[in-house]
Amino acid sequence: MINETAEIGVFGGSGLYALLQDQRDVRIETPYGPPSDVMALGEIAGRRVAFLPRHGRTHSLPPHMINYRANLWAMKELGVTRIIGPCAAGSLKASVKPGHFVVCDQMVDRTSGRRDTFYDGPITTHVSFAQPYCSQLRPLAAKVVRSLEIRCHDAGTVVTIQGPRFSTIAESRWYSSLGWEVINMTQYPEAYLARELEMCYVNISLITDYDVGLEGQAGIEPVTHEAVIEVFQANTERVKRVIFALCEQMPQKRECACGSALRGARL
Repeated sequence: MINETAEIGVFGGSGLYALLQDQRDVRIETPYGPPSDVMALGEIAGRRVAFLPRHGRTHSLPPHMINYRANLWAMKELGVTRIIGPCAAGSLKASVKPGHFVVCDQMVDRTSGRRDTFYDGPITTHVSFAQPYCSQLRPLAAKVVRSLEIRCHDAGTVVTIQGPRFSTIAESRWYSSLGWEVINMTQYPEAYLARELEMCYVNISLITDYDVGLEGQAGIEPVTHEAVIEVFQANTERVKRVIFALCEQMPQKRECACGSALRGARL
């Protein structure tokens, strides 16, 4: 029996582990095994918030080994209805520069073998994912990012690759040629599983570097580890500010279709 509750959930990576003040750690069991780590519970702007490091606190889980189903189920068990899912990402366009934030509106799945549904039968369930991200939270997130004077792209397509390896140059150039903006390893099935549980989900991609297919273009040099770390650390502090402001400004009432995603989805 879980006595703790939360309204907003946050998934994050390295650097966000100390997001909440006066936090309480809660261990949650799920039918799908253990989540990535214990859940940290606390408050932001008077709202009850749950934080879970998707890779674990020691960053021991590579993207393809994350138990996404357990992570989302644990959020649902706490009563979470909205999830903020920031992630470090690479850029597939010269105009999307390291240090920029992208509030994605579309997604392409290039992963394989990940457990990506709660509905393996016996009831056949087809959940719409035409619009992967919450229609209410997306514009609000973009507004918040801009208000903090962070360079923000209000829309963009993220392609989720399997990992842990990075793309080849040929793959990266292919993704760029298709007009996609962002590349990452964790957005799928995280965002989709939230939809299956009728939770809102918004992504903020924190651009740390240009993907390999862009190297050699005018003004773009091969990425270095030091440069990525520098941008990552700067982004970490900025995304904390975004999360705090987004929690503060988030309307109490949900006015989107996320909460009724299962309506008409079952045969």
